[in-house]
Amino acid sequence: MSYNKFHSMSIVITGNPGVGKHTIAKEIAKNLEYSIIDINQIAKDMDLFEENQDTNDVDTEKLKKNLNNENLTGSVIVGHLAPYVLDKHQVKIMVILRRSPYDLITTYKERKYTDKKSKENTGSEILGIITHEALSKFQEKAIQVNTSGKSIEGVVKKITSIISDNIEGDKVDWLDLVVKNNDLKKFFVDWLNNALKFVQILVWNF
Repeated sequence: MSYNKFHSMSIVITGNPGVGKHTIAKEIAKNLEYSIIDINQIAKDMDLFEENQDTNDVDTEKLKKNLNNENLTGSVIVGHLAPYVLDKHQVKIMVILRRSPYDLITTYKERKYTDKKSKENTGSEILGIITHEALSKFQEKAIQVNTSGKSIEGVVKKITSIISDNIEGDKVDWLDLVVKNNDLKKFFVDWLNNALKFVQILVWNF
Protein backbone atom coordinates (compact mmCIF):
# COMPACT_ATOMS: atom_id res chain seq x y z
CA MET A 1 0.00 0.00 0.00
CA SER A 2 1.20 3.50 -0.82
CA TYR A 3 1.23 5.87 2.13
CA ASN A 4 1.92 9.08 0.19
CA LYS A 5 -1.51 10.52 1.02
CA PHE A 6 -0.65 10.27 4.73
CA HIS A 7 2.20 12.77 4.42
CA SER A 8 2.45 15.22 7.34
CA MET A 9 -0.70 14.14 9.14
CA SER A 10 -1.20 14.08 12.87
CA ILE A 11 -3.04 10.92 13.88
CA VAL A 12 -4.32 10.40 17.41
CA ILE A 13 -4.89 6.96 18.95
CA THR A 14 -6.89 7.09 22.17
CA GLY A 15 -9.15 4.93 24.31
CA ASN A 16 -9.33 3.27 27.70
CA PRO A 17 -6.48 1.18 29.17
CA GLY A 18 -6.26 -2.26 27.60
CA VAL A 19 -7.80 -1.49 24.22
CA GLY A 20 -4.45 -1.69 22.38
CA LYS A 21 -3.49 1.98 21.96
CA HIS A 22 0.30 1.69 22.15
CA THR A 23 0.51 -1.52 20.13
CA ILE A 24 -1.60 -0.09 17.30
CA ALA A 25 0.14 3.30 17.45
CA LYS A 26 3.57 1.66 17.05
CA GLU A 27 2.43 -0.30 14.00
CA ILE A 28 0.89 2.72 12.31
CA ALA A 29 3.95 4.85 13.08
CA LYS A 30 6.21 2.16 11.64
CA ASN A 31 4.15 1.87 8.44
CA LEU A 32 4.00 5.62 7.91
CA GLU A 33 7.53 6.32 9.15
CA TYR A 34 6.02 8.70 11.68
CA SER A 35 7.32 9.57 15.11
CA ILE A 36 5.34 8.65 18.23
CA ILE A 37 4.27 11.22 20.79
CA ASP A 38 3.30 9.43 23.99
CA ILE A 39 1.14 11.77 26.08
CA ASN A 40 1.55 9.72 29.25
CA GLN A 41 5.33 9.78 28.88
CA ILE A 42 5.32 13.54 28.42
CA ALA A 43 3.22 13.91 31.58
CA LYS A 44 5.67 11.68 33.47
CA ASP A 45 8.69 13.59 32.18
CA MET A 46 7.06 16.83 33.29
CA ASP A 47 6.21 15.31 36.68
CA LEU A 48 2.51 16.05 36.19
CA PHE A 49 1.21 12.79 37.66
CA GLU A 50 -0.15 12.72 41.18
CA GLU A 51 -0.28 9.09 42.31
CA ASN A 52 -3.28 7.95 44.34
CA GLN A 53 -4.23 4.46 45.48
CA ASP A 54 -5.89 3.34 42.26
CA THR A 55 -5.49 6.27 39.88
CA ASN A 56 -2.94 8.75 38.62
CA ASP A 57 -4.33 12.28 38.46
CA VAL A 58 -2.76 14.58 35.88
CA ASP A 59 -2.52 18.34 35.65
CA THR A 60 -4.21 18.51 32.24
CA GLU A 61 -3.91 22.29 31.93
CA LYS A 62 -0.11 22.21 32.11
CA LEU A 63 -0.01 19.19 29.81
CA LYS A 64 -2.27 20.91 27.29
CA LYS A 65 -0.10 24.02 27.35
CA ASN A 66 2.99 21.93 26.64
CA LEU A 67 1.34 20.09 23.73
CA ASN A 68 0.20 23.39 22.23
CA ASN A 69 3.88 24.17 21.71
CA GLU A 70 4.61 20.80 20.06
CA ASN A 71 4.82 20.25 16.31
CA LEU A 72 2.45 17.31 15.89
CA THR A 73 2.62 16.91 12.11
CA GLY A 74 4.02 13.62 10.88
CA SER A 75 3.34 11.94 14.19
CA VAL A 76 1.09 9.43 15.90
CA ILE A 77 -0.10 10.82 19.23
CA VAL A 78 -1.14 8.15 21.72
CA GLY A 79 -2.80 8.36 25.11
CA HIS A 80 -6.17 8.19 26.87
CA LEU A 81 -5.84 11.87 27.80
CA ALA A 82 -5.69 13.01 24.17
CA PRO A 83 -9.30 14.29 23.94
CA TYR A 84 -8.75 16.39 27.05
CA VAL A 85 -5.39 18.00 26.18
CA LEU A 86 -5.52 18.47 22.41
CA ASP A 87 -7.55 20.88 20.28
CA LYS A 88 -9.41 20.04 17.10
CA HIS A 89 -7.13 22.10 14.84
CA GLN A 90 -4.07 20.13 16.00
CA VAL A 91 -5.09 16.76 14.56
CA LYS A 92 -6.13 15.26 11.26
CA ILE A 93 -7.99 12.34 12.76
CA MET A 94 -8.67 10.94 16.24
CA VAL A 95 -9.14 7.18 16.46
CA ILE A 96 -10.95 5.95 19.56
CA LEU A 97 -10.18 2.28 20.08
CA ARG A 98 -13.02 0.36 21.72
CA ARG A 99 -12.95 -3.11 23.23
CA SER A 100 -15.53 -5.37 24.80
CA PRO A 101 -15.68 -4.93 28.59
CA TYR A 102 -15.77 -8.72 28.88
CA ASP A 103 -12.35 -8.85 27.20
CA LEU A 104 -11.06 -5.97 29.31
CA ILE A 105 -11.85 -7.81 32.55
CA THR A 106 -9.39 -10.54 31.56
CA THR A 107 -6.74 -7.99 30.56
CA TYR A 108 -7.09 -6.11 33.84
CA LYS A 109 -6.73 -9.33 35.83
CA GLU A 110 -3.51 -10.08 33.94
CA ARG A 111 -2.29 -6.56 34.78
CA LYS A 112 -3.23 -7.17 38.42
CA TYR A 113 -5.52 -4.14 38.61
CA THR A 114 -7.41 -3.77 41.87
CA ASP A 115 -11.11 -4.59 41.70
CA LYS A 116 -11.92 -0.89 42.03
CA LYS A 117 -9.55 0.15 39.23
CA SER A 118 -10.84 -2.64 36.99
CA LYS A 119 -14.47 -1.63 37.48
CA GLU A 120 -13.73 2.04 36.97
CA ASN A 121 -12.07 1.34 33.63
CA THR A 122 -14.63 -1.19 32.38
CA GLY A 123 -17.38 1.19 33.51
CA SER A 124 -15.75 4.01 31.56
CA GLU A 125 -15.56 1.80 28.47
CA ILE A 126 -19.19 0.69 28.77
CA LEU A 127 -20.44 4.24 29.19
CA GLY A 128 -18.11 5.55 26.48
CA ILE A 129 -16.66 8.37 28.59
CA ILE A 130 -13.61 9.00 26.40
CA THR A 131 -15.66 8.43 23.25
CA HIS A 132 -18.22 11.04 24.28
CA GLU A 133 -15.50 13.62 24.97
CA ALA A 134 -13.75 12.89 21.67
CA LEU A 135 -16.90 12.95 19.53
CA SER A 136 -18.17 16.13 21.19
CA LYS A 137 -14.90 18.00 20.81
CA PHE A 138 -13.44 16.63 17.57
CA GLN A 139 -16.73 15.84 15.79
CA GLU A 140 -16.13 14.61 12.22
CA LYS A 141 -12.44 14.02 12.96
CA ALA A 142 -13.23 11.41 15.64
CA ILE A 143 -13.99 7.81 14.67
CA GLN A 144 -14.41 4.59 16.64
CA VAL A 145 -12.71 1.28 15.85
CA ASN A 146 -13.73 -1.89 17.65
CA THR A 147 -10.63 -3.99 18.41
CA SER A 148 -12.52 -6.89 20.04
CA GLY A 149 -11.41 -10.22 18.60
CA LYS A 150 -9.36 -8.55 15.88
CA SER A 151 -5.67 -9.00 15.07
CA ILE A 152 -3.23 -6.10 15.22
CA GLU A 153 -2.91 -6.24 11.44
CA GLY A 154 -6.68 -6.17 11.05
CA VAL A 155 -7.07 -3.09 13.23
CA VAL A 156 -4.23 -1.25 11.48
CA LYS A 157 -5.74 -2.08 8.09
CA LYS A 158 -9.13 -0.81 9.25
CA ILE A 159 -7.65 2.49 10.45
CA THR A 160 -5.62 3.11 7.29
CA SER A 161 -8.69 2.34 5.17
CA ILE A 162 -10.76 4.82 7.17
CA ILE A 163 -8.16 7.54 6.63
CA SER A 164 -7.35 6.84 2.98
CA ASP A 165 -10.77 5.81 1.67
CA ASN A 166 -12.98 7.82 4.02
CA ILE A 167 -14.95 4.76 5.07
CA GLU A 168 -16.97 4.92 8.26
CA GLY A 169 -15.72 3.78 11.63
CA ASP A 170 -17.53 1.33 13.88
CA LYS A 171 -20.65 1.94 15.92
CA VAL A 172 -20.17 0.66 19.45
CA ASP A 173 -22.74 0.33 22.24
CA TRP A 174 -21.42 -1.77 25.10
CA LEU A 175 -24.14 -0.57 27.47
CA ASP A 176 -26.81 -2.13 25.28
CA LEU A 177 -24.84 -5.39 25.23
CA VAL A 178 -24.36 -5.43 29.00
CA VAL A 179 -28.05 -4.69 29.62
CA LYS A 180 -29.12 -7.46 27.23
CA ASN A 181 -26.80 -9.87 29.07
CA ASN A 182 -28.28 -8.72 32.39
CA ASP A 183 -24.76 -7.90 33.61
CA LEU A 184 -25.18 -4.39 34.98
CA LYS A 185 -24.44 -5.60 38.50
CA LYS A 186 -21.29 -7.33 37.28
CA PHE A 187 -19.81 -4.04 36.15
CA PHE A 188 -21.64 -1.44 38.21
CA VAL A 189 -22.46 -3.13 41.52
CA ASP A 190 -20.99 -0.30 43.63
CA TRP A 191 -22.65 2.36 41.51
CA LEU A 192 -26.01 0.57 41.68
CA ASN A 193 -25.77 0.20 45.46
CA ASN A 194 -24.97 3.90 45.85
CA ALA A 195 -27.82 4.85 43.52
CA LEU A 196 -30.21 2.65 45.51
CA LYS A 197 -29.14 4.28 48.77
CA PHE A 198 -29.66 7.71 47.21
CA VAL A 199 -33.19 6.77 46.11
CA GLN A 200 -33.95 5.43 49.60
CA ILE A 201 -32.81 8.71 51.17
CA LEU A 202 -35.05 10.66 48.81
CA VAL A 203 -38.01 8.45 49.71
CA TRP A 204 -37.38 8.77 53.44
CA ASN A 205 -37.13 12.56 53.19
CA PHE A 206 -40.20 12.94 51.00
